Amino acid sequence: MPSEQIDDPRLTAVGLFVEAHQGLIAKLAPHIHDHGMSETEFEVLLRLSRTPGRRLRMSDLSAQTSLSTSGITRVVDRLERDGLVTRESCDTDRRGTWARMTDSGIERIAGVITGHLEDVDRWFTGLLSPEQLGALTDALRVVRDAVRPEAVAGSTTDLADVRRVGT
Repeated sequence: MPSEQIDDPRLTAVGLFVEAHQGLIAKLAPHIHDHGMSETEFEVLLRLSRTPGRRLRMSDLSAQTSLSTSGITRVVDRLERDGLVTRESCDTDRRGTWARMTDSGIERIAGVITGHLEDVDRWFTGLLSPEQLGALTDALRVVRDAVRPEAVAGSTTDLADVRRVGT
């Protein structure tokens, strides 16, 4: 195998990305667990809380989280049992079901988010200058949109666009 392939900077870039992701998840998980949630439950609640109307179709929630249909059903079952989300029938599609965050779900995510943001700042965003963070966010969005275009399924507004216009 040619050494120029082994030393290819593309391998370095993807390797650093994977190592950073794994390390970041390891640093963020304990706080989430301290609040009695799995990372997946936290992700579902966070996605619902950041979506207009705080609801998503189950199929869109599945696509956004990369969980199978049965996987998202099990997570929503647990969250519904805990009173954090409810299911609602879709008016326009009898086969569709919405997952909607409840007031208890909003309170639950609010109880986690302050410490989570502190951890995010300590282990990620706070390590970067505003310029680096902006460039990284833009670059990650390009990659995400190429490899997981379904990650924004059902979202009517991109949160970054909302922030840019200040609404």
